[in-house]
Order: sequence, then C-alpha cells, then structure tokens
Amino acid sequence: MMGKIFLGLGVFLALFGGLLMLAGKFGLSWKPLPGDIVIKRDNFVFVAPIVTSLLLSLILTVLLWLLSMFRR
Repeated sequence: MMGKIFLGLGVFLALFGGLLMLAGKFGLSWKPLPGDIVIKRDNFVFVAPIVTSLLLSLILTVLLWLLSMFRR
C-alpha cells in the first residue's frame, strides 16, 4: 500500500514539475516566497528555497496524516 502511495506521489511530482516547466515557457514563472534566499551575481545565481521547502513539507505532512486517518 505504501509503495503505491509513494509511486503516486512520484508521478504527481513529475507531472507537477513538467507543468511548471511548461508554465515557464509561456512566461508564467515561479516566484520565490519571502524568506527564500536568492543571490544573483554576474554569471551565477544561487537559490535556497527555505520557506518554500517548509511550506511544502507542512502541506505533505498534513496530506499524509489525513490519508493515514482515513486508512484506519
């Protein structure tokens, strides 16, 4: 059962990533959230999406918690 959940999550993340790539081609780009670290130099860009990672972690934690509650 957990294998199917992880497989489904992997497929979802791959599709979501592809959707973000397509959105970038149409001029719709993902903006960093306040608190994300972005350092731009002459020919170098460093991005540390700290707040975005925390937000995604919170959303996935709640989602998996809800799935485990319905499984019982």
